[in-house]
Amino acid sequence: QVQLVESGGGLVQPGGSLRLSCAASGFTLQYYNLGWFRQAPGKEREGVSCIRDSDGSTYYADSVKGRFTISRDNAKNIVYLEMNNLKPEDTATYYCERATRSTTIQDMCVSGDTFGSWGQGTQVTVSS
Repeated sequence: QVQLVESGGGLVQPGGSLRLSCAASGFTLQYYNLGWFRQAPGKEREGVSCIRDSDGSTYYADSVKGRFTISRDNAKNIVYLEMNNLKPEDTATYYCERATRSTTIQDMCVSGDTFGSWGQGTQVTVSS
């Protein structure tokens, strides 16, 4: 059974940091492009960061550039999102997803071109 399970969210003060993890099962993560998405209450889901399978090229939404870092550990079948200098507007439920190799990471993150098998996500709340 193909599954992506997100973890690592929590409550953090503005300026704080969190590292999200997404563990894959039922498939080999290294053969897919991967991405992190988020959805805040009352807003549409948006792409935060995506990473290509072949060379590790990355894409970041303008709102998180310089603060978030996506990485993947193919040996552990896990993708990470390191989030620094968190802001209240980063508050959302964060999800990870995969896309085929033929999907560009721009299409994946900007257009949401993924398999669409969304998990439970992990809640990130940035508040003082």
